[in-house]
Amino acid sequence: MKKLILTLVAFLAIINLGFSQDEGKRGSEVCSMKHSKITHLNGFSEDSPNTPRHSFDVLNYKLNVDLYACYFSPYPKNFNASNVITFRVDSTLNNIKLNALNTSLAIDSVRLMSGTALTFSQVTNILTINLDRTYNVGEIVNVKINYRHLNVTDASFYNSGATGYVFTDAEPEGARGWFPCWDRPSDKATTDLTVKVPLSVRLGGNGRLNDSLVTGDSLYYHWVSRDPMSTYLVVMTSKLGYTINIVYWHPASHPLDSIPLRLYSPTGTSSLAISAILPTATTYFSAAFGEMPFEKNGFCYVPNSAGFTWGGMENQTLTTINSWNENTTLHEYAHQWFGDMITCATWSNIWLNEGFATWNESYWVERTGGYTSYKNMILTDASSYLSGNPGWAISVPSWDVTTPDANTLFNFAITYCKGSCVLHLLRYTLGDSLFFAGMKAYATDTVNFKLKNTTVPEFFGKMGAVAGQDLSWFYNAWIYQPNHPLYQNTYNFANLGGGQYRINFMAKQSQTGFFPIPIMLKFSFATGADTTVKVMNSVNNQAYSFYFNRQPTAVVFDPNNEIVIKTASLVMGADENISSTPEKFELKQNYPNPFNPVTNIEYDIPKNSNVKITVFDLAGKEVSVVVNEFKQAGRYSSSFNAMNLASGVYLYKIQAGDFSTVKKMTLIK
Repeated sequence: MKKLILTLVAFLAIINLGFSQDEGKRGSEVCSMKHSKITHLNGFSEDSPNTPRHSFDVLNYKLNVDLYACYFSPYPKNFNASNVITFRVDSTLNNIKLNALNTSLAIDSVRLMSGTALTFSQVTNILTINLDRTYNVGEIVNVKINYRHLNVTDASFYNSGATGYVFTDAEPEGARGWFPCWDRPSDKATTDLTVKVPLSVRLGGNGRLNDSLVTGDSLYYHWVSRDPMSTYLVVMTSKLGYTINIVYWHPASHPLDSIPLRLYSPTGTSSLAISAILPTATTYFSAAFGEMPFEKNGFCYVPNSAGFTWGGMENQTLTTINSWNENTTLHEYAHQWFGDMITCATWSNIWLNEGFATWNESYWVERTGGYTSYKNMILTDASSYLSGNPGWAISVPSWDVTTPDANTLFNFAITYCKGSCVLHLLRYTLGDSLFFAGMKAYATDTVNFKLKNTTVPEFFGKMGAVAGQDLSWFYNAWIYQPNHPLYQNTYNFANLGGGQYRINFMAKQSQTGFFPIPIMLKFSFATGADTTVKVMNSVNNQAYSFYFNRQPTAVVFDPNNEIVIKTASLVMGADENISSTPEKFELKQNYPNPFNPVTNIEYDIPKNSNVKITVFDLAGKEVSVVVNEFKQAGRYSSSFNAMNLASGVYLYKIQAGDFSTVKKMTLIK
């Protein structure tokens, strides 16, 4: 059962009769509800990313749209428009192919901006434009398309009739229903949008309001986006009689700058509570992930009754939202970093959008409630996933060939809840210092990611570079495998005599496939305090032995429930596998590595030996002795605390009888 959160925003919405169906729900839940209800009409998803083959890069869409008649009875859905597409040739071509839904768009003419008319055809939702000659790599071409949106209902352009809402909504592949484009997320372009409306209409778009012009009884809005975006994030949202509430955010890098945050509200709703927290939210997310990059941001309220059912849509710099609910607003706002600023390259990488925004809901409550509030919300996500898991992976490569139905792509349990939990598991695996350093490095990397597209392996490549480790083991299991670990762990105690005891533990997963992850074990004793260790579980049926000079009484697996998506049992047994003696001497790589300031060093001793583990700096100077004592045959884990050492690379050496070897470790503070 979901935790009911009645915020001041919800209260204001109720008393203003702006109540909608998402009050008290997670923002991720209402976002999923909206997206999963999209009905793609007439083959929205029939083409693969290579059909048509993308041999050009769109640089800008310049749209001129006449919506004037849409606000008057009989409230038609048809309009006239033009689109000047500027593109760079990436491979030699004499035609281009665009997405244009033939049941929604009628193409009247196509010409070069020089005036040369071009022939074209529109077959099975593909607009093929024959150019006047063969163009070479690097050439820039400008093509103008005059077209009409037909008076039809589709999943792209909406007219609510007498209530006065006229808007677009395009995720995942609806842009092709209201303007001709190359409609895949991997092709980002800037936009220039001019829209004709009646004088009483307020209309928002992407980017900045460049100018507005009154001519007679008409108002022309001119919105220009400085920053490129994927086509599904291009939007125009309008209503007769919107109230506009503008607050300003001042970036830390340029505190004298005033970035407008525009909130469009219909009569009967109030955006005041949300506008009060938006500057704080902008600063909070900016501190963690780099400054909000856009020249403006905003929210347009469109209710369920107008056709925008459930939740919100994170159009770049102008989110559509159907209530002033804090959870929903903050989920969609986090998308401005993850989904808009950095966008999934293909739909199999949707985790980079929705999993991140859902996790950021938890990160937002951590601001005031600390880690406990964060963790409670993550556990809510885990519960929703475990109870609703449909059994597919977060990322399915075939989605790049055929876009799945919306209920699959935007499945709440998988894309949102499991996606959020897996990002939490990455935080748990790396530790806060490396995790947040990696997230900020990812979001501020202007060469590879910022205002660009990316994939799951590319994200983990960046995180791994910051953490100093290869993270392919993590995403291959947790992103590309379905389901989650089902632990059936066992342990036993051994009295070695002379006041020495051994705890044997075996980590076993019973599901198909294996999920590597660090595991934590808490040991209780007849005397003294509990001891907690964290070790890497890299293979199934992995055995561990821990030695103490106190009598153990209990073992708890994952005592803080950090591996939030799992089922687990732990029984005491006499399983010989978990008390077997190692076959050879071995010094294992410390974990975590890099570390700050504590790490664990595991080692195997196949026969009773004097064991010494020493840490040296790169100059060969001894800086610490971790172990120096007689050890009976077994598997060991020792903790090393480098609190008093400077950041850098260190060597650690084991000497056990005639066996000796050295490994490197990295301390990052």
